[in-house]
Formats: sequence, C-alpha cells, structure tokens
Amino acid sequence: MKALISIDYTYDFVATDGKLTTGQAGQEIEAALVAVTKEFIEQQDFVVFAIDGHDPNDQYHPENRLFPPHNLLGTEGRALYGQLAPLYQANQDKENVYWLDKRHYSAFCGTDLDLRLRERKITQLYLTGVCTDICVLHTAVDAYNLGYEVFIVKDAVASFDPVGHQWALQHFKNTLGATMV
Repeated sequence: MKALISIDYTYDFVATDGKLTTGQAGQEIEAALVAVTKEFIEQQDFVVFAIDGHDPNDQYHPENRLFPPHNLLGTEGRALYGQLAPLYQANQDKENVYWLDKRHYSAFCGTDLDLRLRERKITQLYLTGVCTDICVLHTAVDAYNLGYEVFIVKDAVASFDPVGHQWALQHFKNTLGATMV
C-alpha cells in the first residue's frame, strides 16, 4: 500500500510575497505536484497534507531563532497555494484525504502520522512539497528510520536554496535509498 505526503505547499512557502518563500522554484512545481496529488486521490490512495503551523506566541520553538515568522496559525500564509487549494477543498471530506498539522520539520515529529499509515498497512511513501532540504528531508529521514520505502517525486519538490535542493536529492538516493520518480 502507498501514500502521498504533500509537505508545506502553502502561501508562505510558495507565493512571491510569502514569509519564507521558495518563490519561482516552488511555483514551477505546482503542475506536477497537483497532478500527482490528484492521481493519488482518484486512485483512493491515502493522501496526507502535512502542513507547518506555528503559534506566534511560542517563544520556545527553535525555528523562531532560525527563520522569520511563517505559516502562523489562523493566517492566510498557512493556506494551500495555487491549484492545490481547490483540489484539497473538493476532496477534504473523503476518507483517504487527511490534513496533518505539524509543528516541526518532519511530518512524523510529534504527530500521529506513523499510526495512521500503519493502520492502513502503508509501506510506501511518496513525498512532494517544500522545502526539499528541510521539511521534505526530515520527513524522508524519519520515514526511512521507521522502515518505510521512500519515493521522492522529483518534479514536485523545491527549495529556496538550489545547492541544498541538489544535495538533498542526492542524499535521498544515496543515503536513504529512496527511489526518484
């Protein structure tokens, strides 16, 4: 069984004026990301929208020292970007579509993701979204450590750091044994 994890494809991470944007690199993957998400939904595979959510009053979160405030709870910055938003809205009530609030880079850290996947006997994870070298990477590492087979949808991941993006793609393949699709 397989699942798609769509990571942080939100206004703050993708829009030109987003708070921590990948800009053009993130915008260029929209068609591929939407197409693969639609395919997984239509095939009744499990689709997880793993979305960063930060409390602006959380003085203890380590990201506050590293990045400007982004994906703040209750703001438009946390909304899905572009055509992914209406795709999610049209399918959000389906049993195979799941919104996952996350607080850290990895979609597994402090969430029920592993339980939800194991309940469905899912062993293969396809990852899409941003940032390749941050949230996608940390999710992939945790997936690998938990024994999942990892697939990276290469045309549906992006970063604001081109060097980090390329490094992460190599790391997925050479260190985690991920399959690039």
